[in-house]
Amino acid sequence: MAESVIVVKLGGTGGVDFLAICQDAVGLLKQGKQLVFVHGGSAEANALGEVLGAPPKMITSPSGYTSRYTDRKTLEIFLMAVNGKVNSLLTEQLQMLGVNAFGLCGLDGKLIQATRKDSIQSVENGKHKIIRDDYTGKIENVNSELLHLLLNAGYLPVIAPVAVSEKGEALNVDADRAAAMVASALKAETLLLLTAVPGLMKNFPDESTLIRQLPQGQLAAASEAAQGRMKKKVLGAQEALRGGVSRVVIADGRIQNPISNALSGNGTVIQ
Repeated sequence: MAESVIVVKLGGTGGVDFLAICQDAVGLLKQGKQLVFVHGGSAEANALGEVLGAPPKMITSPSGYTSRYTDRKTLEIFLMAVNGKVNSLLTEQLQMLGVNAFGLCGLDGKLIQATRKDSIQSVENGKHKIIRDDYTGKIENVNSELLHLLLNAGYLPVIAPVAVSEKGEALNVDADRAAAMVASALKAETLLLLTAVPGLMKNFPDESTLIRQLPQGQLAAASEAAQGRMKKKVLGAQEALRGGVSRVVIADGRIQNPISNALSGNGTVIQ
């Protein structure tokens, strides 16, 4: 019997070493572990947007979370970059290492279902704005049956952070929170959030202030202290623990054997 599942979120920013992560996965699969990858792709989407004359526009919510403003054109660029390029290259890298990876996104087989947000609030220069043409969603459901089907058939699912709305529209969803929902749906043993820093720091970017252990009760305070994208990771960790995941590790994705390193507790361990 295979051990319970490990969900690995690979950061979409520069610096995260996809090859090292894929090479590490090979050894873990040989030990009988079941892995699911969920990846970001913000850097690729930003770069493609610049080339196509539609540079990214970030919006900040009243509570301080940043996200990509996603009108229809931006959504299509996001699909090209993240689902088209990042997902395919990650799947290719695994295939070249002899891993039978299965690339898909949340649209496929209604893997990740989300509610499209009617309107979102944004704060610009102290002014509140309401945006209504945004293709982002709040994840409601993950089709765990489809994932179990793939895992039991020996595939490593590689998931792009695109969801499907109740009307069948493609929606951009946050990759950290998508990974948290996938981990919850699979009742995963561990969720690893691999990023371009060693973990959560008390005083970002001072790496000597790395927080090694974070009890669930201190997550709210940690979220206040977290900077930028790290806020979403802390939120993802909260959602995963609430969803029944035993532990979440925010760890360095730039080093050799990043998955094994995180599994042995190097990073910020939240349980």
